[in-house]
Amino acid sequence: MQRHPSNKAKSGPPPDRPPSPAPPPPPRWRSWLLPIGLLLSLVLLLVPNQMEEGRVTDLTYAPELKDKIAAGQVKSVEIGSDGHIEGKLTDGTEFESSYPTNLQDDEFTKLLNDKNVEVKAVGPRTSVASVLFSLLPLLVFIAIFVYLGRSARRQLAGMGGIGRSRAKVFDAERPDTTFADVAGYEGAKREVTEVVDFLKYPDRYRRAGAVGPKGVLMVGPPGTGKTLLARAVAGEAHVPFISVTGSSFVEMFVGVGAARVRDLFAEARKRAPSIVFIDEIDAIGQRRGGQFVSNDERDQTLNQMLAEMDGFDVATGVVVMAATNRPETLDPALLRPGRFDRQVVIPLPAQKERRAILEVHARGKQLGPDVELDVVARGTPGFSGADLANLVNEAAIFAVRAGRDVISAYDFSEARDRILLGRRDSSNALLPDEKRAVAVHESGHALVAAISEHGDPVAKVTILPAGQALGVTEQLPIDERHLYTEGYLKDSLAIRMGGRVAEQIVFGQTSTGASNDLAGATDLATRMVREFGMSETLGPVGFASGSPMYLGGEEVRSRPYAEATQRVVDEEVGKLLREAEGRAMAMLTEHRDALERLTDLLLERETVDGTDVDEVLGRIPGQRQPVGATGHSASATPPDAAGAADA
Repeated sequence: MQRHPSNKAKSGPPPDRPPSPAPPPPPRWRSWLLPIGLLLSLVLLLVPNQMEEGRVTDLTYAPELKDKIAAGQVKSVEIGSDGHIEGKLTDGTEFESSYPTNLQDDEFTKLLNDKNVEVKAVGPRTSVASVLFSLLPLLVFIAIFVYLGRSARRQLAGMGGIGRSRAKVFDAERPDTTFADVAGYEGAKREVTEVVDFLKYPDRYRRAGAVGPKGVLMVGPPGTGKTLLARAVAGEAHVPFISVTGSSFVEMFVGVGAARVRDLFAEARKRAPSIVFIDEIDAIGQRRGGQFVSNDERDQTLNQMLAEMDGFDVATGVVVMAATNRPETLDPALLRPGRFDRQVVIPLPAQKERRAILEVHARGKQLGPDVELDVVARGTPGFSGADLANLVNEAAIFAVRAGRDVISAYDFSEARDRILLGRRDSSNALLPDEKRAVAVHESGHALVAAISEHGDPVAKVTILPAGQALGVTEQLPIDERHLYTEGYLKDSLAIRMGGRVAEQIVFGQTSTGASNDLAGATDLATRMVREFGMSETLGPVGFASGSPMYLGGEEVRSRPYAEATQRVVDEEVGKLLREAEGRAMAMLTEHRDALERLTDLLLERETVDGTDVDEVLGRIPGQRQPVGATGHSASATPPDAAGAADA
């Protein structure tokens, strides 16, 4: 890392007001005053009594005390109201006795008068126990006041520090994460490499008159490695990495969030060059003015952040990086140039990137010779980096359950089914009629997929229940598609209809197992008509339902067309579905024998692969099948709406 004091001296905001010094701690001897005072009190109460107990003689009331009075050996007595008697003999010896308070002894009084004994009446005797018991309420009150005083001091200390930032600073051991630890995402790495170059060599930019980026906003689905990439930037630049979450700024007290923003940026300037990373920035950066009830605390926090990002000079070497899954909710002022100059989209990894990510997570694990990470990567479209890490971990767990240290391809296949479909429950056994219906249903999907010109190759067909699916037909695309032709989409509709049509051919009626297929086919047909312009009646028009969001769903918008247009859309959707059903009916009727053979094979084995489907159709095994995607040794693809026979 290269530091340039001249850059830091010539730019930067005015220094913050130094915090007031903390009060000096109290002397240690003060904490010993209370126990010493209690000890002295006990000594003063107990020691005199112990000294007196050694010189006092106990006498019984009768006959010892009376006999001594009659003999003239008693000089004086003190009679307490509780019947306790203390006195002194003529030889100077002190004694104690007890007067029987339950009877009136006139003889004792007469005897005292006859012998001229000095008599003195006193109150009840006070014992050490009674003294301590009388002091107990006072001690309790003192303890309560001490506790309340300490609690008040703690609350005042918390109020004094409530505006402090909760940033986690990794300056002692700067992040050792590098771009080598971030598999794939070469395009995103190139975008943020300029940030690393600016932090390491700011003089290059100053000499050329260029201004380095102030902020980099990373957007994308959850689990794609946005935080990891930010740490890799700090590790590559060898600078402190200050990380904080957006939710930690917002509190119930108005103004606290703004104070924490000021504190965060002041800390970053002290450690410049440095990187400030704000995770889930949508917690404080949401669009202002779009809510029915305003949030003054969030608005003030956002305003302070906007001011801070405008206020610091880029030459100080502070770069703000942020991550969010909801870029559509951010305030436009936060996204303008000069604040977040770069927006780096980190999408779900492609097949090549998934292969590299699997290699990273497979380090330190023993993989069997039958494991092909290319096959696993091809069978995991739509998986994020976090999903792939979970896949490798689940595969290792399956291996441990089987008593092995080596992870096999079967473990990867089972782990993938476990993630996508759920746990297989052996107690959820199907009835014989239900099992045959599921076998017919899945055979229909598999055969239509294998016969269709544009259908993806079949990888596996199973009738083992898992999660909500009673059976699954899985297809593995040879290559990942980015564009879908009309022929491919129409074949997809026919494949979705294949299970329902197979039930009609074999049983003469359908079942509830096709509900998921119909829902998926209807949704796809609706998009073909409404968004993709694949309807001759409606024409080349497109009505997007809304912009897709990374957290799922779509942005809700009002319908941009009339009721008459909706009627045409409904008619065209029904037409596409009926055409798909007719195509599936023609294919399965022509290959009725293959449908029966595949059904019997599924009932016998419960799980078959793509080569079995080709053999049933009389084709050369693997004619359309990708290499390695056979049986349990191949990874499974996500079950689409056509692949699950749900009740």
